[in-house]
Amino acid sequence: MACLRSEARRSPARGAYPQTPATCRVARVLAFKAALAACLAWAVAGWWLKAPMAFVAPWVAIMLVESTVYRSIAHGLQQVAAIATGTVVATGAALTLDSTMAAMSLVLPVAVLLGSWQGLGGQGVYAATGALFVLTSDPVSIPSSAARVTEAVFGAAMGIAVNALIRPPVYLRSTRAALEDAACEAQEVLDAVADGLACDEWDARAAGSLHERALLLGRLVDQARSAVGRSRESLRANPRRRSGGVSPPGQDYDDAVTVLDYVAVHTTGVTRAVLEACDDDRKEPRPGPPVAMAYAEFLRGSARAIQLYTRSRFSPAGKDWQVDQELREVVEDLGRTLEDLRQRLPGAVPEGPDALATYGMLLAQARRLADQLVRR
Repeated sequence: MACLRSEARRSPARGAYPQTPATCRVARVLAFKAALAACLAWAVAGWWLKAPMAFVAPWVAIMLVESTVYRSIAHGLQQVAAIATGTVVATGAALTLDSTMAAMSLVLPVAVLLGSWQGLGGQGVYAATGALFVLTSDPVSIPSSAARVTEAVFGAAMGIAVNALIRPPVYLRSTRAALEDAACEAQEVLDAVADGLACDEWDARAAGSLHERALLLGRLVDQARSAVGRSRESLRANPRRRSGGVSPPGQDYDDAVTVLDYVAVHTTGVTRAVLEACDDDRKEPRPGPPVAMAYAEFLRGSARAIQLYTRSRFSPAGKDWQVDQELREVVEDLGRTLEDLRQRLPGAVPEGPDALATYGMLLAQARRLADQLVRR
C-alpha cells in the first residue's frame, strides 16, 4: 500500500477542471448552431427580404444560441428590450437635437444607466449599443429605427428556434460526472490518509499535500451543485423534456450534493488533524500503531461508503438496490469501527492536555464524518 510519503509526489489533483470530451462536444454543437442561426437570419433578412438593417438579425441570432434553451429565451427577451430601449431614446434625442455629438452626450449616460437596471440582467449593455447604432447612422428616422428593432426581434427568434429545435442541450450526464468526480476525490483522499496511517508514516509534507486536495474538494462540490442547477435549467422550455425523452434530476441529486458538502468539510477536518499531528515541533506523542490502525480502518470504511453511495444513487440503470444494501452493511461496520476507536482512545491517550486535544480532535472529526454517512 502506498504511504503518505509517496502520496506527496502526486499532484493535488482535480482542483481545476480540464475540459472533458463531453464539454468540448457541447461547445462544438453550440458553435455550429450559432453559425447556422446567423446564416439563416441573414438569408431571410438580408438576402431574401433585403431589410435595411439586416445585419442586426444575424448579430442577435448568433449571441442567443446559449447553453440552455431557457437561457436563450430569457436573454433574448432582455436583449430585445435593451436594444429597443436604447433605440427609442436615441431616436428621440437625434430627431430633437441638430448635433450628433450633443445627442450622444445626452443619450449615452441615460442608456448606460437604463442598461444597469436589474431586470435587463447582463443584457443591459445592449441599450447603449442600440443607441450607438442609431446615433452613428445617417439619416436618423423613425422607420429605420423601427426596422432595427424588428431585425433584432427576428434575430432573437431565429437564435432561440435553432437552439430549441436542433439538439436542445441537456446536461444530465455532466451532472452525474460532476457528482462522481467529487465523490471519487473524497474517496481517494481518505484512502490515501488511511494508507499512510497504516504504514505508521507521519510525513508533514505528504499530509499537507492531502490537506490541499481536501480543501479543493469543496470546489468540486460547488461545481457539482452548479451542475445540478444547470441540468434543471436545461430542461426548462426544452422540447426534449415534453417529448418524455429525459427526466429532471430528482431529490437524489440534491441529497448527494448535501452529503458531499458534509464529506468535503469533514474530510478537510480529518486531513487538518493529521497534518497537525505530523508537526515535527510538537512535544506530545503521536497516536501509536493500535490507534492509527483503527483510525485507518475507519477512514477506509468511510471511503468505501462514499463509493457505494455514488454507485447506489447514480447507476446508469437507476438506483441499484443491491449496492444500496451493501452500503447499509458498510455503514453498520463503520459505526462498529467508530465505537472500537472510541474505546481504544481513552487508554491510549498519554497524560497532558496537548495530547488529549490531538486525540480528541481526531476522534471528533471521525465522529462527525460517520454521523453524516450514517444519517444519509
